Amino acid sequence: MAEAERVWPDPLDGDEMTVQTRFLDFLRATAVRKVTGLTRERAAAAPLPSSPRTTALGVLKHLTAVERWWLVIEAGGSGEPSLWPGSPDPSWDLTPEDDVAGVVAAYRAEWDRAAAALAGLTPEDRTRRSGEFTVRWVLAHVVQETARHVGHLDALRELADGSVGE
Repeated sequence: MAEAERVWPDPLDGDEMTVQTRFLDFLRATAVRKVTGLTRERAAAAPLPSSPRTTALGVLKHLTAVERWWLVIEAGGSGEPSLWPGSPDPSWDLTPEDDVAGVVAAYRAEWDRAAAALAGLTPEDRTRRSGEFTVRWVLAHVVQETARHVGHLDALRELADGSVGE
């Protein structure tokens, strides 16, 4: 599994959509880097007693569902199914088939769906599904949620094998 390239956005290059999507790309690549090299066992471990559903693989599955809902369905107006129907949010749950390569591949596939869904939209546009949000708000929301979960992945990786860093 090849690592996703991490590129810090140039502070003087790009319009608003470009800057936000570049930050999202940086965070996505960081999320993938946090699980790269983990065994299935370590990536599926839930080391936090108060959060028994919080695993590195579960975080990536959840981020995949976040992108599907907010970028593909809400912003882009796609008729694709949500990946988190029901409550409590099932996107954190692992199946026996979930492994690092498969979960990362699903996450990366969602990036392509998101790019297609956002094509031609501007920050001021209303979302195509409900019209209750601007694309600006949705992108900011996905960037902040991804950043928050990358922090979780940082801690989960350190607990899994002691690795720290970017």
